[in-house]
Amino acid sequence: MVQVDIAAPLERVWAVVTDIDLPARFSDEFLGATWNGDGPGEGLSFVGRNRHPAIGEWEVESFVDCFEEGRSFGWATVDRVNPGRGGGSTSTLAQEARACGFSMSMGPGPSGFRSPSRRCRTRSHASCSVGSLEHHVNMMRTVEGIKTIAEATS
Repeated sequence: MVQVDIAAPLERVWAVVTDIDLPARFSDEFLGATWNGDGPGEGLSFVGRNRHPAIGEWEVESFVDCFEEGRSFGWATVDRVNPGRGGGSTSTLAQEARACGFSMSMGPGPSGFRSPSRRCRTRSHASCSVGSLEHHVNMMRTVEGIKTIAEATS
């Protein structure tokens, strides 16, 4: 999990956090996303586009599984019928501290990142941890970018 304090009104931070396309401005892997209908909202979905040098480009549908207006927004990259969690993100806002935190989990469900992870069984431990480090760096860039945008427009 990565977290950053943001000196901006909660409403402004919420608007930035729920812009599903915004992380593409900061991530080396995430290229952007498009809502399947109007979003955000509980149970709605979007298609995210990603690129990684080890596996190329792919798209994955994500489903909003956590939505509390002005407080939390999260999604999972899973098939609605498949209970496994492939990957996802949850953003939580704390009004008192004006903090924005992001976390990501990887699980048994399908996600584009799982493919290179399976190849790690034949590689050294050091090369397998590169993917986790890349995800952490991208999450840090994203929360710092959200902070910059939210504070600049306050």
